[in-house]
Amino acid sequence: MDVLLVHSFFIKNDPKQTEKMRPYPPLGTLYAASFLREKGYTVGLFDAMFAGGVDELEAVIDSAKPRFLVLCEDQFNFLNKMCLLHSREEACRMAQLARDRGCTVIAAGSDVSDHPEIYLRHGAHFGIIGEPEHALGELIDALTDRGSVALESIAGVCLWNESFPGAVRRNAARVPERHPDVFPFPAWDLLDAERYRQAWLEVHGYFSVNMVSTRGCPFHCNWCAKPIWGQRYAMRSPANVAREMALLKSEIKPDHIWFADDIFGLQTKWVAEFAQEVQRRGASVPFMIQSRADLMTEQAVDALAQAGCVEVWIGAESGSQKILNAMDKGILVEQVVRARERLRRVGIRAGYFLQFGYPGETFDDILATAALIRDTRPDDIGVSVSNPLPGTKFHQMVGAQLGEKDHWQDSNDLAMMFEGTYTTPFYRKLYKLIHRQFEALKLGSSKEDLEEIDREWTELGRTESSYRSRNPTFVQKHYPSVSAPDLSKLWN
Repeated sequence: MDVLLVHSFFIKNDPKQTEKMRPYPPLGTLYAASFLREKGYTVGLFDAMFAGGVDELEAVIDSAKPRFLVLCEDQFNFLNKMCLLHSREEACRMAQLARDRGCTVIAAGSDVSDHPEIYLRHGAHFGIIGEPEHALGELIDALTDRGSVALESIAGVCLWNESFPGAVRRNAARVPERHPDVFPFPAWDLLDAERYRQAWLEVHGYFSVNMVSTRGCPFHCNWCAKPIWGQRYAMRSPANVAREMALLKSEIKPDHIWFADDIFGLQTKWVAEFAQEVQRRGASVPFMIQSRADLMTEQAVDALAQAGCVEVWIGAESGSQKILNAMDKGILVEQVVRARERLRRVGIRAGYFLQFGYPGETFDDILATAALIRDTRPDDIGVSVSNPLPGTKFHQMVGAQLGEKDHWQDSNDLAMMFEGTYTTPFYRKLYKLIHRQFEALKLGSSKEDLEEIDREWTELGRTESSYRSRNPTFVQKHYPSVSAPDLSKLWN
């Protein structure tokens, strides 16, 4: 075998994801596999998702004897964009294991793009910075004497600098592909799709797989990390996406598709053409997307419904306009409200991504988010606390406050890694309370249950000062007048 592709997300290492059991195939890894195979290389896949540990990779390497091991994380999955510590630790073990067995090790992904020295230190011979496919193809061509591009001229590649021990030599940055239709469809045949189907059916009663129609995001939310594509955004053609959707429907037979794009359907015209292509091919499968409130125009929502969309997740983030402005979010709270109503009109479920803990957030801002949930009644919510990821304006703002822990261990960590208004225990308590409020509203709980939740909010407001940051200078400077508000009208 020429190339064995691997990723390092073992679902067993992430308690939250194990409980949710909504595993999605490593789409970015499958894209890299099909790209290399189209170039004439024999490829294999070690899918860590359901594996018991790195020792299983050892057996695969000993059996397949690949010349190259490519650690290619799925850059389309938000869990990998979070650069969780358990994935990094497993990746380093995999890289060292493969190197010890004689493989040339190449690492690519969000965390590699941010911290290539960690992977080079733990066994990788080369790192890929940014979008992997073209750089990876040129690098393996050069290492197998198939290519004409010199190693030092391959954009997007990094390795140890032999002239300066401990320093990373980075080649020129690579410009991402502007026409992603050139990439072949993911190598679905390498995946044990039935294992995924079984996991989904056992817990949820249906089977969901993932696709992407775009690469990157053109918006400027200052907490959003973009180590792969930066500010660039590239769209596949509607026909190309619909053709893959038809192929998945025929060969993989999913009940549901998650479009993992950062932003699906930037242009209403594109969404309308996509709906037509899906209908023309008989490719419709119920699908879910991620988008923005300001993109949910009447025309876009109608086209989404026509194409088969059943759920839209909106980056609502906060019910406080002050916080949205501080995030450079570029939306209004009123736009979230209108988007919710438009989606409700056509029968599309609406989910809100919510983020607490952004610098400057007060208890009043938190209550504004609780009120947004109460007033608009989304169908689902996803809650996190602000996580300062490398390369973001947000990280630059709070970077001096970060200690030894600069990444979450797993997706349910919820640790505050900088001096926000409140400490970690507060946000973990808030996380549970906001979910209880959401579930009570969704289920139409009794007046007594709602009053009990109201009392919990009152208690949290009464004691919020005991949870404030222990950095007196920081609190005095940023939150001099924070006080517990009157919560008596929360449920009215």
